[in-house]
Amino acid sequence: MVRLALLGAGRIGKIHGRNAALHPQAKLVSVSDPHQPSAEALAAETGARVSSIEDAIAASDVDAVLICTPTTTHADFIEKAAKAGKAVFCEKPVDLSSDRIRTCLAAVAKSGKSLMIGFNRRFDPNFANLKQRIVDGVIGEVELLTIISRDPAPPPVSYIETSGGLFRDMMIHDLDLARFLLAEDPVEVHAVASSLVDPAIGKAGDVDTAAVLLKTASGKIAQISNSRRATYGYDQRIEVHGSKGLIRAHNVPRTTVEVATGAGFLADPIQDFFLERYAEAYRLEMTAFLDAIAAGKAPNPSGEDGLKAQVLADAATESAKSGQTVKL
Repeated sequence: MVRLALLGAGRIGKIHGRNAALHPQAKLVSVSDPHQPSAEALAAETGARVSSIEDAIAASDVDAVLICTPTTTHADFIEKAAKAGKAVFCEKPVDLSSDRIRTCLAAVAKSGKSLMIGFNRRFDPNFANLKQRIVDGVIGEVELLTIISRDPAPPPVSYIETSGGLFRDMMIHDLDLARFLLAEDPVEVHAVASSLVDPAIGKAGDVDTAAVLLKTASGKIAQISNSRRATYGYDQRIEVHGSKGLIRAHNVPRTTVEVATGAGFLADPIQDFFLERYAEAYRLEMTAFLDAIAAGKAPNPSGEDGLKAQVLADAATESAKSGQTVKL
């Protein structure tokens, strides 16, 4: 039984807190959030106590800390938790600065404690199955990877202004997924981007529509497209072309019911957003973290995975601004 403290009771904190409370291998001991009503509500729901963040990290009855606070606090809380002898799970990213991430990872390494980064899409059953079939050689050697990720609507501009930009906030999931599926680090990044969905996003200094090309040392190519707008739902697709064939993972509809008439075939829309689409991925991600602690093994995705995805996001941001390919 792993005893957990949750830092942050917002939208993502509620997901991880509820999953931890329901997990047979875990006990959610405490919930911390500067917004006291949020902490109290989630604590009451899960049977945990309300603690200050400092008390939660220092508590003797806590084995691991789940960090679901704003991005600007992640690195500091990771370091404090690791120094206190706790295993750490942290939502992406570790920080918006790659240099700060390196400093944080050095502190974690010195502590000897484990750190897992919340790239939940690796745990989606569809994507994980696709990855396993690639490993099994079903399509031979991977040559070309295509990842499509489009949100139903953009977040508020107030969020955009502190998010670090589309590449670091949204596409970082896809950049990690590209590394995961290619099993090789890209050495070239070329990005193009525009503000087409909401002029206010452009005025805030960000983009809402982007495409990236990645190339590895062996010549594998990945192409990623992002948009903050998809009028038909939460668009999440992957296609991998290899030397022996092709493998795809499609969107997940709200139901599998289909109606056929003389007018054609009618199916339900795809799921609305990440809360529905990746619900099972979040549950499996929690299990992976708990299993790693129980086995005394380093969890994946690791802090190094978080750093490498951030470096790619930095390169994509630079490339989109300069119009030049960035070599790593």
